Amino acid sequence: MYVYLYDNFLRQKKYDSALKAIETRLTDYEIAGKIIRLQSFSNTKHIIDEEMRRGATTVVIVGNDATFGHVLSRGATCDVTFGFLPMGNGNTIAQVLGIPEGVESCDVLSRRRVVRLDVGWVNNRYFVSQLHVFPHDVSIEYDDSFSVFAVNKKMELVVCNLQPFYFKNKNGTKQAVHPQDGKLEAFIRPLARRGVFKDIYEEPSVFPFEEMVVRGKKPFLVEADGKQSKETKLTIRLAKSRIAMVVGKDRRF
Repeated sequence: MYVYLYDNFLRQKKYDSALKAIETRLTDYEIAGKIIRLQSFSNTKHIIDEEMRRGATTVVIVGNDATFGHVLSRGATCDVTFGFLPMGNGNTIAQVLGIPEGVESCDVLSRRRVVRLDVGWVNNRYFVSQLHVFPHDVSIEYDDSFSVFAVNKKMELVVCNLQPFYFKNKNGTKQAVHPQDGKLEAFIRPLARRGVFKDIYEEPSVFPFEEMVVRGKKPFLVEADGKQSKETKLTIRLAKSRIAMVVGKDRRF
């Protein structure tokens, strides 16, 4: 049995025709199912657990990167197969998973090509797409062996799992670094120099790791799967559980 979790932004009238086309295609494939519309305060783990008790075997996330992170940051431990139908703005995770936007995403879902995806763990919660420590004076220790400090006392840290990290290099050109499957990778950008209008950062250095500890003398801003918080210490590692996810043949891992 299929259950579809719709992001609340899909209530906007501009998505009506696209949703109708998708729902028609799902009916043609005989994989239409129950539709649940999410709110910002929805406890997705509770929703998924309830639907599993009613017989759900596949939970499909309908929305964008933020929807994906919102659902799986809580539902990552649920023993169910997940699917993803990307809609709206901000869909970088779908590209990594090999899932096109529009009705073609239904074709991918119907083929049920399932792989197991890694899940990140940070301070007793999960993240699936990306964790971002905004530029701050922090120290980083990983795998109990190596420490990283910024000479200018300020650096940016991004841990990619599924979501790529985009940045501008010294020439102002937009670049992307892509995650790899089977491990977590940290992309660290130390402050190179302070500018008149904005600070200049080095291009990212890549550090694959199993466990990482980030410390700051003052609280620093962290964003994991779209949720922000202030922390003074982070412990980051791969979770023991993995997610069963329907992916396309053109996935990037």
